[in-house]
Amino acid sequence: MAIGPVRLKRVYEPAAPEDGARFLVERLWPRGVRRDALPLTDWLRDIAPSPALRQWYGHDPARWPEFRRRYLAELRAPERAAALRRLEEAARAGPVTLLFAARDEARSSAAVLREVLLRRLRSRARAGRAPAAPAPGRRPRPARPPR
Repeated sequence: MAIGPVRLKRVYEPAAPEDGARFLVERLWPRGVRRDALPLTDWLRDIAPSPALRQWYGHDPARWPEFRRRYLAELRAPERAAALRRLEEAARAGPVTLLFAARDEARSSAAVLREVLLRRLRSRARAGRAPAAPAPGRRPRPARPPR
């Protein structure tokens, strides 16, 4: 199974054909962007950091490690599962671009989300591989009993 690239792009940058499926991953609509002017596959506002976490972080570089840790915990919550599955399905079909508004790409919630998405895609790809079949005419070895 091929996995399409997962890119990050500021919402203010123009769309490009190589973007593939474009998902806005911000809780709030970006300032200065008209809704009808933004080429978008979907707006996944529920996958963005909680309002409390977003406000606490305030894009303060000193708070980045703790923000990242807390956002990773939020992404493990059951209510985020459907949005993560949607992104995984899109990434299996082709390129995906996560659109965000922050100025600092490396310290954005989209960067954390991309990391989680890539990890999940790789994990599922490895899990999807079938175990090697035994050679013709040979029976598989039985599992050893635990000691």
